[in-house]
Amino acid sequence: MKVGVLGTGAVGQAIATKLVEVGHDVCMGSRVAGNEKALAWVSEVGERAAEGAFAVAAEWGEIIFNCTAGAHALEALEAAGGERLEGKVLVDVSNALDFSRGAPRLDPVNDDSLGERIQRAFLSARVVKALNTVNAKVMVDPGRLAGDHVVFVCGEDEAAKRQVTELLGEFGWPAERVVDLGGIAAARRTEMYLMLWLGLMDTLGTTEFNITLAR
Repeated sequence: MKVGVLGTGAVGQAIATKLVEVGHDVCMGSRVAGNEKALAWVSEVGERAAEGAFAVAAEWGEIIFNCTAGAHALEALEAAGGERLEGKVLVDVSNALDFSRGAPRLDPVNDDSLGERIQRAFLSARVVKALNTVNAKVMVDPGRLAGDHVVFVCGEDEAAKRQVTELLGEFGWPAERVVDLGGIAAARRTEMYLMLWLGLMDTLGTTEFNITLAR
């Protein structure tokens, strides 16, 4: 499958690399073609890797991962172009962190979410919020942690959620450890979890942890 990954940071690089490792062709998108990080990634990963502007990656991909910083996600997706996202599964991995007042805050929060804003802005895209509750290394290698820890998906399109769950299976997440929270409004909950996640990171002194559901 051809996959477009928007974003050249740690999350984008981790997901793009894993996708190539499991057999997909990946185009990494950035603001402009020839991004230094994207070029270095292509050089390292090899023939299944390509890079270009956001619009190029969005056109390329049969499925799109938004791995941009939450504050710039809508801008990046607008640069990608709504017509290039039409009908495609758009996996939103971003978090709505606002650093404008120093310590990180969430914006939007409570009555809205970044996942919902993305779905409203791109009505014909099939948005699935996923993987935003763990760090980049755990996203693509859940075996780094012991136990039956979980990730979440939410979105309005059931077929899109099933496709994303299958893809997460290729990353190492068994289907029974991918918890479907329902419609895209549930992105409010997974995005708000980030504040607890940041507190746990400070307490534990590591970013490599996750939660297990005891039922």
